[in-house]
Amino acid sequence: MAKKESYMMAVPLSNKPWRDLKPPLSQTCHDGLKRLGFTSMTPVQSATIPLFMSNKDVAVEAVTGSGKTLAFVIPIIEVLTKRKKSWTKNEVGALVVTPTRELATQIAGMFEPFMPSDLSLCSLIGGRDLQADMDCINGQGAQIIVATPGRLIDLLQRAESNLSSALRLLEVLVLDEADRLLELGFEKSINTILSYVPKQRRTGLFSATLTQDVKALMRAGMRNPVTITVRDKQSSSDLTPTPKSLCNYYLICSPVAKYSKLLSFLSRYNDKKILVFFATCAGVSYFSCITRRLCSSLKVLALHGKMQARRQKLFTEFASLSRGVLMCTDVLARGVDFPAVDWVVQFDPPSSAKAFVHRCGRTARMGNVGSALVMLLPTEKDYVEFLELNQHVVLEEFQSELDVSEEYVRRGREIAAKEREMFEKGKRALVSFVHFYSKHECRLIFQAKELDLVSLAQGFALPHLPKMPELKGRDVSAFTPHTRPHSEIPYKDKVREKERKAKIKRQADDALVKKKPKPKRKVRIRTPERELTKERKRKRRSEQGFSEGELDELSREARLLKKFKAGKITKEEMEVSLDG
Repeated sequence: MAKKESYMMAVPLSNKPWRDLKPPLSQTCHDGLKRLGFTSMTPVQSATIPLFMSNKDVAVEAVTGSGKTLAFVIPIIEVLTKRKKSWTKNEVGALVVTPTRELATQIAGMFEPFMPSDLSLCSLIGGRDLQADMDCINGQGAQIIVATPGRLIDLLQRAESNLSSALRLLEVLVLDEADRLLELGFEKSINTILSYVPKQRRTGLFSATLTQDVKALMRAGMRNPVTITVRDKQSSSDLTPTPKSLCNYYLICSPVAKYSKLLSFLSRYNDKKILVFFATCAGVSYFSCITRRLCSSLKVLALHGKMQARRQKLFTEFASLSRGVLMCTDVLARGVDFPAVDWVVQFDPPSSAKAFVHRCGRTARMGNVGSALVMLLPTEKDYVEFLELNQHVVLEEFQSELDVSEEYVRRGREIAAKEREMFEKGKRALVSFVHFYSKHECRLIFQAKELDLVSLAQGFALPHLPKMPELKGRDVSAFTPHTRPHSEIPYKDKVREKERKAKIKRQADDALVKKKPKPKRKVRIRTPERELTKERKRKRRSEQGFSEGELDELSREARLLKKFKAGKITKEEMEVSLDG
């Protein structure tokens, strides 16, 4: 067995120009690099590309934003264009599997500047028309496919699809963001995909972290892979998974003032491009809507995993903006490369320490400068020290003073008290956040019982407290409900409001029906005549009854039948006994 090779590199290495790459790149790739404006390689590219181009399997671990995508795009183009025999439309030469549709779209866009005329590309992702993907595979064909696991498996297992046969000559397989693929539960899907591709192939596995699960996948799907690890080395004893050009900050906020401080921050940096991460889809939906109403001058977009048709459009729109705010969940925490993101703000704590690092990695990419801010409650302050010990990420306290205006909360409550749609979004946001918090992996710091739910509800600008089991037994006297009662908050949509009122009327009518007293049962008075009649009936039944001997005979026959059914006697024995 060949000796396993391993490389450990530290990022600030001198970036080599592309012309120094051995073996040299084709003119097609040089033209693509020129169009993108890339003059030199990043360390991960200079280490990975020569090996991947020379029939080596590679497992690459590198900090986010270090240029991993280009490290497999260029080798794929080089390998496919240097094939002696021309590719046919029914042959797939390279397959890239990635966890999210946004990342798949981004990777497909990275291929475009390098695509020669004799190669074509197809992206297979969920949320689109399945028949369109089928027509792409069966009709025009594609030599390069970028896919998410779900849609890829769906097409591979359909009899009317030619995809399974088209993969028989596959030369390059890439698993991008491999640790995220496994975290999302795609292990079974990956094993299924591996069963469809030939064993003689180049395999590239790219990840921000090589977890134990990823290493198990390497053993199952790769042949003596070269392990390439590239990290930012700040000192001889401190390795951090975030880029050196990233400034990390934390801000301690009370539950009541947290959202107000976010609005103050967004207003101060309204000329910047900002990503704001929330823990839940309901949080993104509510805070994006209320922020648009409270800060109309801000360009605010929202994107989360429950969106289907609009996700791609929103992704493209934010990528093209020079300034604006995108509120999102962790669906955008991995691998996605938005150009020139200035700030990453984590309004809610991430689900894990690794997720914290990946969120921060959406800025300060490819050597650019960026900043990240995590907003913490006073009970969460120990998270700063935890990140330093667990992830080697050092956070500085955010020193700029942010205005805390009660006006934001007051106006938000007024909007929610006038529009039931907004009020219900706010209730779902609070309830979903509490559920998320109760299941946090770092429960020693994030303790649901320590949450001040009353202050949180005030900070969420809710006019009334939602009905929650977590509020049972808690003192809620500090919460002042809005003067408009909960039941009188109308829907802005007239149709929904009409339906709501009709439902309330039906419930009231049903309640009245249930409250109607049941009619009393008639009490029959015992009279001598009734008692005499009952006695006569009892006497008549006794006169028509069985004798003592007949009762004994019936009992004996019942016992014989029971023994027969239990298999203790045969049918003949039973009949003889009955005749006797």
